[in-house]
Amino acid sequence: MASIALAFLFLSTAFSLSFCSNAKQTAFCPFNSIYQLGDSLADTGNRILIPGIPPTFHAGHLPYGKTYFGKPTGRFSDGLLMIDYIAIALKLPFLNPYLSKNTSFIHGVNFAVAGSTALDKSFFDKRNISIKSFNPPLSTQIEWFKNHLNCTCRSPTRCAKKLRNSLVSIGAFGGNDYFTAFSNGKSIEEAKTFVPFTVNAIVEGIKEIIKLGVKRIVISGVSPFGCLPSLLTSSPSSDPNAYDEFGCLRDYNKFAAFHNNYLRDTISLVSRQYSDVVILYVDYYGAFLSIFRRAYYLGIDRESLLKACCGIGGKYNFDWKKTCGSNETSVCSDPSRFMNWDGVHLTQKAYRHISEILITDILSNIDCIW
Repeated sequence: MASIALAFLFLSTAFSLSFCSNAKQTAFCPFNSIYQLGDSLADTGNRILIPGIPPTFHAGHLPYGKTYFGKPTGRFSDGLLMIDYIAIALKLPFLNPYLSKNTSFIHGVNFAVAGSTALDKSFFDKRNISIKSFNPPLSTQIEWFKNHLNCTCRSPTRCAKKLRNSLVSIGAFGGNDYFTAFSNGKSIEEAKTFVPFTVNAIVEGIKEIIKLGVKRIVISGVSPFGCLPSLLTSSPSSDPNAYDEFGCLRDYNKFAAFHNNYLRDTISLVSRQYSDVVILYVDYYGAFLSIFRRAYYLGIDRESLLKACCGIGGKYNFDWKKTCGSNETSVCSDPSRFMNWDGVHLTQKAYRHISEILITDILSNIDCIW
């Protein structure tokens, strides 16, 4: 525990300095808590605390967590996630998962659950699309948020006062909605028809959160799907033109960009309805691809950009039947040289570089005091 505390202190100092080096004064954000809603990109332990779940990825076992914690914490990476780096930048402790017992929620709560969708299960049921019922969607996480507030600040007035100095981070919702469609045989064109519904679910969630008294909200777009080893493995193409200069599948990236543009434009319209609330869209897609462009300078092997560090088999070192942590899989010797951790989720190294870009955007636009 002492080593983790010292590491956190070092990271906090180094990370804060990296954002202040070009400023005349030290950056100061008046946030005393963070609340996270999302999926496996932000889950710090909720999924592994839900009983009876057959794991797709074995985040409750090593090698998950090996780089930073030296043990699994339920994070779907070898170490820290973007939400951890946001906490460090705001000089707050790491967020504990909502389902954790006998833990502190003084500085916020993480409601994110791996596998979560923006849409409720009923949406998929009506379209005869199979989806596992144990993945709490965005609406359930918002109910958890409300229950948490009812148990802590108890009255709407006191809750609103508490939330005034809080940051709510949402995302990146949408990935599981669309991958559920793809895994059920839906084409990209069919999945495109889901986008208005998915974005509307996110927007309705934002409105519910604003009703609670939240004044600062950050919304993340989705990643370039076509660059993920899992999708490159499951949807190969014999046409060389289907791939871009990085080796990513063009059409899946265009689809992800379509979702992000729709989300960003809708958030812009919603923001006009709430003049006293800052709703900030952050470009996860662009930050992700910036690593591909700067891989050499970041110390990431260009040849490993599309390969999973932890996995087995094939061009991309990924097999849905034998995911990271299961028998026969192996781990690369140096995760810091890799972009992708397990075929879907990224390494701590990748999350740090993405966070550096996104947090700069957040601190510049979320009404921080400089």
